[in-house]
Amino acid sequence: MSSFAQDFSKAMSQAGTSQFQEAVRQELEDSMKVELDKILGTAPQYELEHTKKDLEGFKKLFHRFLQEKGPSVDWGKIQRPPEESIQPYEKIKARGLPDSIASVLNKLVVVKLNGGLGTSMGCKGPKSLIGVRNENTFLDLTVQQIEHLNKTYNTDVPLVLMNSFNTDEDTKKILQKYSHSRVKIYTFNQSRYPRINKESLLPVAKDVSYSGENTEAWYPPGHGDIYASFYNSGLLDSLIGDGKEYLFVSNIDNLGATVDLYILNHLMNAPNGKRCEFVMEVTNKTRADVKGGTLTQYENKLRLVEIAQVPKPHVDEFKSVSKFKIFNTNNLWISLSAIKRLQERNAIDMEIIVNPKTLYGGLNVIQLETAVGAAIKSFENSMGIKVPRSRFLPVKTTSDLLLVMSNLYSLNAGSLTMSEKREFPTVPLVKLGSSFTKVQDYLRRFENIPDMLELDHLTVSGDVTFGKNVSLKGTVIIIANHGDRIDIPPGAVLENKIVSGNLRILDH
Repeated sequence: MSSFAQDFSKAMSQAGTSQFQEAVRQELEDSMKVELDKILGTAPQYELEHTKKDLEGFKKLFHRFLQEKGPSVDWGKIQRPPEESIQPYEKIKARGLPDSIASVLNKLVVVKLNGGLGTSMGCKGPKSLIGVRNENTFLDLTVQQIEHLNKTYNTDVPLVLMNSFNTDEDTKKILQKYSHSRVKIYTFNQSRYPRINKESLLPVAKDVSYSGENTEAWYPPGHGDIYASFYNSGLLDSLIGDGKEYLFVSNIDNLGATVDLYILNHLMNAPNGKRCEFVMEVTNKTRADVKGGTLTQYENKLRLVEIAQVPKPHVDEFKSVSKFKIFNTNNLWISLSAIKRLQERNAIDMEIIVNPKTLYGGLNVIQLETAVGAAIKSFENSMGIKVPRSRFLPVKTTSDLLLVMSNLYSLNAGSLTMSEKREFPTVPLVKLGSSFTKVQDYLRRFENIPDMLELDHLTVSGDVTFGKNVSLKGTVIIIANHGDRIDIPPGAVLENKIVSGNLRILDH
């Protein structure tokens, strides 16, 4: 932490006079206001209203950031949620489906979080436009799923994309290709907030532009921004006007997040007549998910606790699979009228996530973010549903991509399901090394995707390539040391094998 920020937090945490603390805070807020006004002054007329709303939203977030002291949760108050507040999916499913599926589907809006870029996988542009299966992108699969629902039940479920300033232009260009599909597609933009210098706690940006050297001065403030942006866009009101009642929101890179008719029916036809305003799908933690946010009981409310909020001495306890058995999939079902009510009362409370970044020139900045699931405590009658792991199939890396491209899954109307030919429904553990990080390198190293139906664990490290029709079974570890290269020959069957050293296959 910088000297200035350290002094500030030290001043805040010392038991000194509250007057002094207030004076420091006020000075920071005044300086911030001056800088934001300067930035606003550079906005062209057509961007003025929009920029003003963004900067107002940022000002509120910054104000709250200055008010908060230390970790945002008191560890002593965290309790396991009561049994009835997290229902098993099997119980929801056992209620069956209504006579008219169309009548509940017509009340639904599907929202996909589409603000992220594909940079972590070495791709330019929106992550949703990366090809994941038979040339289909994340966005293609999403449109196919909803189109299939609309055709099957003769309904009108719209798709709404929450874009960011990073993804909006490219996404809108590609949307033209769906103009004849049976899905109405709407978009709205997340806010654009200024990154702040870690030393001075002032914006890095000097004007409103976000191209050239200003590219790094702005950021989309996390998916918690959905409530305000959705409301401000006017889309929330217009969908309520169309008779829509619930939205199902999820990350566009989670291929398991499909519309579930049983959960939707449970929401629309609540068993006790009292509707839930917010449902969070949770699933069992594995060792791979120890950093995922977990649902807890806190001050008599369900509350999402993220690792960033946990006091340092308790981080290992938080990660424990035995104490906190579930984590948030970020598949959420939320009442539209409740969002409108809470947004109008300014009553959606989400903890601030302080995300430190280093810009290309080496400047340390912080960005203030919020998470969509953190709002659960602001809604009435919230609950968790413990869903099967199959509803959480995120593609964050090429290791994940290998799984979803393989014969472990079959594709039907945009939805991936585990192949019936796999004896165990568990997903193998796949770790591809740094030579595979970028999608184009990964694709170059596989002539085609190996048969993985009987695979449990695959680790690949170094300069490794795979020939056609390779089959991987059990535990397979392939390690090419520095300077070595391993070519797995076409048709090879590797079962419980460790391959290391050098294996070159040369055409002659």
